[in-house]
Amino acid sequence: MAALTAVPVTGAAGVADLAAAAVAAAGGGDTAPCGPGYALVVFNGDASPHTVTIATPGTRNGLAIADATLVVAAGDTGVIALTNDFRGANDRAAITYNSVTSVTVAVLQMKGA
Repeated sequence: MAALTAVPVTGAAGVADLAAAAVAAAGGGDTAPCGPGYALVVFNGDASPHTVTIATPGTRNGLAIADATLVVAAGDTGVIALTNDFRGANDRAAITYNSVTSVTVAVLQMKGA
């Protein structure tokens, strides 16, 4: 798994070219920082839809929490918040893809001004 680095987004500067900040999704999956203010952006440049799965290792009230899935349509962009629900033993979210053909990703960290 590749370790994704968050791109800081500040109130003063923002991110002018998010697509340029994206990296190729790793075939074996990626890990990313998670918690308040983090989000995963998925760009699907393929002619087919792709499913992104984020493992949810914890429980709530003793019950397993289902993994989160995001289906990104062909040629579209998807965003999902990387909440603390996705925090694994290494303090990072574990992300997998049904295919990485023409898929790039970026992790955003929203920061105050």
